[in-house]
Amino acid sequence: MKLRIEVVAVDSLMVRLFERIDEANMPWVLAASQCLRAAFGQHLLDLVPSYTTLMVHFDLPPAEARALIAQALDGLQPDAGSGGRRHEIPVWYHASVGPELPVLAARSGLTEGEVARLHSEREYPVFALGFAPGFGFMGLVDERLASPRLSTPRKRVAAGSVGIAERQTAAYPAVSPGGWNLIGRTPVRLFDHEREGYSLLQPGDRVRFVAVTRDEFLALGGDVEAQG
Repeated sequence: MKLRIEVVAVDSLMVRLFERIDEANMPWVLAASQCLRAAFGQHLLDLVPSYTTLMVHFDLPPAEARALIAQALDGLQPDAGSGGRRHEIPVWYHASVGPELPVLAARSGLTEGEVARLHSEREYPVFALGFAPGFGFMGLVDERLASPRLSTPRKRVAAGSVGIAERQTAAYPAVSPGGWNLIGRTPVRLFDHEREGYSLLQPGDRVRFVAVTRDEFLALGGDVEAQG
């Protein structure tokens, strides 16, 4: 890890910890997040952790904020016990709700069932939230499942759609445009105004997708007819 502080705006600095995405980054990012929240206290307006960086928005003079960041992160060490929550998210893997499932299977020389197995056998850290409220960027999927975003994004993607883009995976929390390769759908509500914190997922959480049948998907409240 090599700490670098970059200017984003007059009241925002980007703390760059790493140069490449790696699951091993997350304990460091979480530890840095905790240290910065404690150091800035009431002067912290927002803190946005991501794959390799943390964006710090503050109400202090920039030079003072920069010095505070350097001091807070001096000697930073990851805390093995600082991980987030673990979630099991049911997914119905089927071409009717995941139209790229057969495409990914053909491209990688696998069956659709093998694609589902490879996707669901890993536990994924949530690297960041973005794009839409509650949209958690997760990874890294098996290299055999890696696939570029669609050349022409869909105008509407149904809520709960589970997709892959490169080696990332995610589930759409609401109806929205999107260009990820869809391989299934979850009945889980990922963003809810009635939930404390609204988003089910937070950076540092870990997610295991669990394959379910169509009947199980429906019993859990899933909608097979939703088209976006």
